[in-house]
Amino acid sequence: MGRAEVGTPKYLANKMKAKGLQKLRWYCQMCEKQCRDENGFKCHTMSESHQRQLLLFADSPGKFLHNFSKEFSDGYMELLRRRFGTKRTNANKIYQEYIAHKEHIHMNATRWLTLSDYVKWLGRTGQVVADETEKGWFVTYIDRSPEAMERQAKAERKEKMEKDDEERMTEFIEKQIKKAKSKDGEEDETQEKYTELKREEEQPLKLDIRLEKKFQPESILGKSALLTKRTANESDEKVFKKPKPVPMESSRSALDEIIKQEEKKKERANRKDYWLHPNIVVKFISSSMGEKFYKQKAVVQEVIDKYRAKIKFLDSGEKCKVDQAHLETVIPALDKEVLVVNGAYRGSEALLKRLNESKYCVTIEILHGPLKGRIVENVQYEDICKIHGT
Repeated sequence: MGRAEVGTPKYLANKMKAKGLQKLRWYCQMCEKQCRDENGFKCHTMSESHQRQLLLFADSPGKFLHNFSKEFSDGYMELLRRRFGTKRTNANKIYQEYIAHKEHIHMNATRWLTLSDYVKWLGRTGQVVADETEKGWFVTYIDRSPEAMERQAKAERKEKMEKDDEERMTEFIEKQIKKAKSKDGEEDETQEKYTELKREEEQPLKLDIRLEKKFQPESILGKSALLTKRTANESDEKVFKKPKPVPMESSRSALDEIIKQEEKKKERANRKDYWLHPNIVVKFISSSMGEKFYKQKAVVQEVIDKYRAKIKFLDSGEKCKVDQAHLETVIPALDKEVLVVNGAYRGSEALLKRLNESKYCVTIEILHGPLKGRIVENVQYEDICKIHGT
């Protein structure tokens, strides 16, 4: 039976069938030919052109396999970069969009047997960040283009400058505090020391009072001259009036205001919606895994993409990956070390000093860094966590 004529319904039906995706088992990657049924694929494998392609493949199979694998990987990564960027995406979703194009390289022509093997290979080579969940494999593209590297370098330089400014401001504040303390000490030393009045019982009390004659200018200069002199002196005092010294209380209040502003600025910069840190003790509060793990304590071994962590239960020693929504912080006993996991002093180690159960907050003392020794009050429970091993 001959081919259908151009423009006939059968011709259009054949064109529509050939346009869409068809069964993979009837596709020949070497010849890049898609057959419609088993009989057509059998006829194609017996054709002379297919036999020539198989002879070429037999001469250098590694070369063809490498080329197919490279073309498949390049197409997959290009779609990931252009379509999804650096967002965390399901690997199978990207693969479905890739194979939607008819002229794509099929997976069975590459050196990877499954999509999971390919995603693991991408993670090992450092092209993506791959993580396995209950919904399958997820990938996050790592952008190493010159533009992205330049943007990252600029962001790091800006962050370093902000940190340098914060360090300089903290040093300035510390100097001002030391200076104010030293001035208070000098004032205490210069103050007059009064002694107790003591006398013997039989000794009479003597008062040595010396009265001096006051100078009376009215008798010499007269009232009119005295008035003119006083008015002249008052006018001079108005012109050359000395400024009053600023009291120490006002300087301290200004210093406290500077410290509050800096803490507010650090609070805005370091307050995040994620708080997980390695080597902290957390409590598992989800009942999805049964009563065995409910409200059990675990240590965070590794943080995955900021919001998930790999934890190890302290009692059973079992490990699992969980989201931060299923965890909560653990408050240790007083005078124990904690880690500030969120807020202005994020990442700082501190000592737990006081506990305010009515307001659900604590008072801590910073242990390391330029702010060592600073007492921070009204820190919320969820902003600190116990350190494992302390």
